[in-house]
Amino acid sequence: MRIHLLAVGTRMPSWVVEGYREYTRRLPRECSLHLVEIPPAKRHKSLTAEQARQQEGQALLAALPKDCNVVALDVRGKPWSTETLAAQLDDWLLSGRDVALLVGGPDGLSDACLARADQRWSLSALTYPHALVRIVLAEQLYRAWTISTGHPYHRS
Repeated sequence: MRIHLLAVGTRMPSWVVEGYREYTRRLPRECSLHLVEIPPAKRHKSLTAEQARQQEGQALLAALPKDCNVVALDVRGKPWSTETLAAQLDDWLLSGRDVALLVGGPDGLSDACLARADQRWSLSALTYPHALVRIVLAEQLYRAWTISTGHPYHRS
């Protein structure tokens, strides 16, 4: 299985690239994490937040791999504990389908992305910088994998 992280935003600071890379290197081949950066909509005075969200949503949906389970990262989604994520990761691995995690831009995900999602996951009721979300997702997926495999990284 391959996990595709489709995230709006390009040209991240080096600390984001390094943090993300640290955890993706630790993941095994059977649940590798692959980042697809989607350029943000070009903001200008006549472009509304809704129009930007729609443009970014179209680009996210166009980048989706075929026949994958789609998980939208949405503040209104269901919060998962680390243990719940580990169980979810096991289910994804057993399904044999790739997974795509959708992370919107500054204005969030479009209605079309939310409608396409098979699941909605809320990392927190807090608002995180989108760059930081990449690192948090990579670390939590690695942590979930260690729980599933009995690796001592996670301490309950």
